[in-house]
Amino acid sequence: MAEIAVSFALEQLYPLLKEEANLLRGIHKQVADIKDELEFIQAFLKDADSRAEADLGDPADHGVQTWVKHLRAVAFRIEDLIDEYKYRVAQRPQSHRRRSCGFVRSLQKVAHLITSVKPRHEIASEIQGIKESVREINERSKRYGFERGSTNKNVKWHDPRMASLFIEEAQVVGFEAPKDELTSWLVEGATERTVISVVGMGGLGKTTLASTVLKNQVVTRHFDCRAFITVSQIYTIEELLRSMMKEFCKLTKESLPQNIHTMDQKSLITMLRHHLLQKRYVVFFDDVWEVGFWEGIELALPDNGKGSRIIITTRIMGVAEFCKKSALVHVHKMQGLPHNKAWELFCKKAFGFGFGGVCPAELEDISNEIVKRCQGLPLAIVAIGGLLSTKEKILTEWQKLHRNLGFELESNPHLTSLTRILALSYEDLPYHLKSCFLYFGIYPEDYFINCVRLIRQWVAEGFVKFEKGKSLEEVAEQYLTELIHRSMVQVSELNFDGKARRCQVHDMVREIILRKMEGLSFCHFASYDENDDQSTSCGFITRRLVITTSSNNVWGSIGNSCSATRSMYFFQVSEFPVLFLTTFCSDLKLLKVLDFEDSPLDHVPDDLGNLFHLRYLSLRNTNVKRLPISIGKLQNLETLDLKQTQVYEIPTEITQLQKLRHLLAYYRNYNIEFCLTWERGVKIANNIGCLMSLQKLYHVEANHDGVDLIKELGKLRQLRKLGVKHLTRVNGKALCASIDKMNCLESLDISSITEDEIIDLQSVNILSLPPLRRLHLKGRLEKLPNWIPQLHNLLGLTLDAYDGEQLHFEEGGFLKLNQLKLRDLKRLNSVIIDKGALPALQELELGPFPQMKEVPPGIQHLKKLDVLEFYDMPREFEKSIDPDEGPQHWIIQHVPTVRIGRKLSPEYGDYHTSIIHHPPS
Repeated sequence: MAEIAVSFALEQLYPLLKEEANLLRGIHKQVADIKDELEFIQAFLKDADSRAEADLGDPADHGVQTWVKHLRAVAFRIEDLIDEYKYRVAQRPQSHRRRSCGFVRSLQKVAHLITSVKPRHEIASEIQGIKESVREINERSKRYGFERGSTNKNVKWHDPRMASLFIEEAQVVGFEAPKDELTSWLVEGATERTVISVVGMGGLGKTTLASTVLKNQVVTRHFDCRAFITVSQIYTIEELLRSMMKEFCKLTKESLPQNIHTMDQKSLITMLRHHLLQKRYVVFFDDVWEVGFWEGIELALPDNGKGSRIIITTRIMGVAEFCKKSALVHVHKMQGLPHNKAWELFCKKAFGFGFGGVCPAELEDISNEIVKRCQGLPLAIVAIGGLLSTKEKILTEWQKLHRNLGFELESNPHLTSLTRILALSYEDLPYHLKSCFLYFGIYPEDYFINCVRLIRQWVAEGFVKFEKGKSLEEVAEQYLTELIHRSMVQVSELNFDGKARRCQVHDMVREIILRKMEGLSFCHFASYDENDDQSTSCGFITRRLVITTSSNNVWGSIGNSCSATRSMYFFQVSEFPVLFLTTFCSDLKLLKVLDFEDSPLDHVPDDLGNLFHLRYLSLRNTNVKRLPISIGKLQNLETLDLKQTQVYEIPTEITQLQKLRHLLAYYRNYNIEFCLTWERGVKIANNIGCLMSLQKLYHVEANHDGVDLIKELGKLRQLRKLGVKHLTRVNGKALCASIDKMNCLESLDISSITEDEIIDLQSVNILSLPPLRRLHLKGRLEKLPNWIPQLHNLLGLTLDAYDGEQLHFEEGGFLKLNQLKLRDLKRLNSVIIDKGALPALQELELGPFPQMKEVPPGIQHLKKLDVLEFYDMPREFEKSIDPDEGPQHWIIQHVPTVRIGRKLSPEYGDYHTSIIHHPPS
C-alpha cells in the first residue's frame, strides 16, 4: 500500500512543479528532487508491497515491512505538508486572493505561504528533512533486490485446492443440486462446443464441485477423452497446451509426440486440433484469473459438433463473459452452504474422529456461532473445523477461538491455507482497487453498506481516477462492479434498475481486510473493549479513524495525536462528549470525510467551516436542526447528506460551494399515514443556479421563491437526480422549461403542494427529453403527459397523481420498464395492458383503487413479472384472485410472488400482508 501513498504524494507535487520556479522561491529544486526520488522508488513498489503484504507476521520479511512503513510515512508527511499549506492559505483574508483565479491562484497562495506565513528556514528545513528521508529510503531499497514492476509470487504454503482434485464423493457435502445441474450441462443439450463456467469467491468449493462431477461415471463414459489443467495466476499458453496433450495421452496410453517440448504455439494448436477433431472431449481448466484466457486456448479446442465441453472455475465473472464471444456458455454462480449443510460439514471435520461426527451437547451453542461466522463458506468450515478437531472439547477453549478468530487467521498454521486462498483475490487486484476494497473493513461486521454512500466516500478519498466522458461517480460504480464480478463483494440488495443497492463482504474476508488495514495504517478503530485486540489509543499515524464507543478514555485520545486524520466515522456511539464537539473542527482540520450517519448528534459546531479540506459530510439520520453559516467556507465539499435530519432551511452561504455535487435533504415522518405531507424537502436560496457541479438535488421545496427558484434549476445542467416538492400549477410550465435543459437527468421526483393541486407538466419538449430512468409523480394529473410514453430508457415509474378513470399501456410501450407502481388513484377503475406492452416488467404494485373491481386481464401477458402487489383493494377484488375459488386467479397464476396488503393503522408501513406463492411453470 506504499505505492498508493507515494502515487498520491506525487499527484500533489506535480502541479507545484508545473509553475515557474520563482513561485516556489528557491525550493523548487528540492521539491523536484523529492519528486524524482519518489518516481524512482515507485517503479519497484509493486514488488515491495507484495512482499510486505504476503505475510505481515513473517519475521523474514520484517525488513521489507519496515522499509514500506517508512516510505508510507514519508509520503504521508508530503501530503500533510501540502494540505497544511493549503489550509493556512485558505484562512487568509479574501483581499489577498482577489486578483488571481483558479489553479494559478492556489499555487500563488502556496508560494505566498512559503515566503511569508512561516519563517523560510522552517519551511526549508522541513522540505530538506523529507528529501533526506526519501534518499535514505531509496538507498536502503537496494539491499532487498526489488524487481521493477513485478510482484512476488514465491510464497510457500499448502494449497487446499490440490486436495479438492482427489476428494472422495462421500466427503462432499451440500453440492447435490449443483452437481445435477453441471452433469446435465455436460452430457445433455447442444452438440456444439460449450463452455461451463463455475464462478464464485475463493473457498466456496468450485474445484471440489467440478472435479467431483467430472469423476462421475456418467460423465467419464460420455466423453472420449478428458484433461484436468490447473491454470492459476502465472502460466504460459504453450505450457497449458502441452499439459492438455499430456493429459489426453496419459488417459489413452498414447505416446507423446517426440518434439512436443520444442513446439511453438502454432504447432501445439495444430497438434491438439488434429488429436481432438474426431473426439468428444472435456477439458477442465481450474482457477482461471485472466479475463482473456479463452482467447489464448480456444483455437486448440475445435468446435467439432460432437458435444464437447470445457469447464472453467474462476472467481472473476469477466472470464465467463469473455467466452461468449465465440462459444455457447453456461454460468453456475456458486452459493454458500445452507446452515444445515454447513453444520453437517462442520461436525464431520470437528467431531469426525472419536465422536462419530456428533457435536457434544455442551458445545452446540458455541459451535453454531462458529458455523454462522463461516457464512456457508466450505473452506472456512473445513479449516476451522479441522483446527477445532485438534483441541480439547472444552467450552472455554472454543469460546476463546471464536472470540479471537481474527488473530487465529493470521497466526495459526492450521488456518494459513484459508487465509492465503482468501487473500489471493486481494493480491490480484490492480492498485486502484486495493484501497477501495480495504474500505469495506471500515464498516461493522454484518453491516449492509449503501453502495451510493460507499461510492461517494471513495470519490472524496481520492481513490477514483478521472476518465474522459464519465463522472467520477460513474467510474467509482465501475470499480464496485469489478469487485462484485471478482467475487470479492456480495450484493445484498438490488435497485429497481438491477444495480447493487447494498453490499457487504464475507465475514472471513473482512477478518483478512482488518489485519491488512492494521498493518498498513489504513484505518484505526478507537474502541474501549478489554476483549477487543484492536482497542488502543490513537497515538500513531493513521489516515482513517472509526469511533465505536462513547468511552471518555477513547475520546480523550482524539485531538492533536490524530491531527493528520483524513476521515472519521462513527458507529454505535451513544453520545458525543461536549469537549469533542467544541474542538474537533480545529484539532482535525485536515479531514476530508466526516460521517455522522445514525449517530446521536444534535448540533453542528459553528466553526465547521474550519474543515477546509472536507469533501464528504453526512449528517443523515441525526437530530441536527440547523447548519452554521460557516458552511460556506467548505470550498472543497462534494457531498452534503441531510436526509432524515431536522434541517429545513439551507443557509444562503451554500451557494459558495462551487464543488458541491450531491445535496440530499428530505425528512420523512414515519408516524403518519403515507400522503403528500409524509415527506418534506428543504427551503433553499433562489440563486442555487450557481452550483454548476450539482448532480443530485433531492428534495427542494418550490413554493418559497416560486418561479425564480425553478428557473434557477434550469442552470444546473449536470443534474442526474432532482426532487421538487410543493409544486403549484402556475409553476408547472417553468419547471418543464428547466427540465428541457437538463440533458443528464436520470431521476425525477415531483410532488404538488396539496393533493388537489393540479400538476401541469404537459409542456416538456419531446424533442429535448432527458435520459430519464426513473420518474415519480405525486399530486393530481388531469391527463397523463404525452411525453412520458416517449421515455425509452425509463426503468421505474411511480404514479400517485393520475386523476383519470382508465390507464392504457399500448403494444410496444415502455419496452425497458421493470418496475411500475400505481398508487392511490381514487377514480381509476380500469387498467388495460396490451400484449407486447411492458415486456420487461418484473415488479408491479397496484392500489389503493377503490373503484376497481376486476383484475387487469393484461397482467397475463407480463411473462417476466416476478412480484405483484395489491394494497387496500376492494374486498370483491381480493376474492376474485383467491387461489382456491377466485374466478380471476388464472390471470396472475404465472407470477411467482403475489402480495395482498391491507392497512391496519394510519402509521406508515403498518400493513397486514398475505402472500400467494406460485410454483414456476
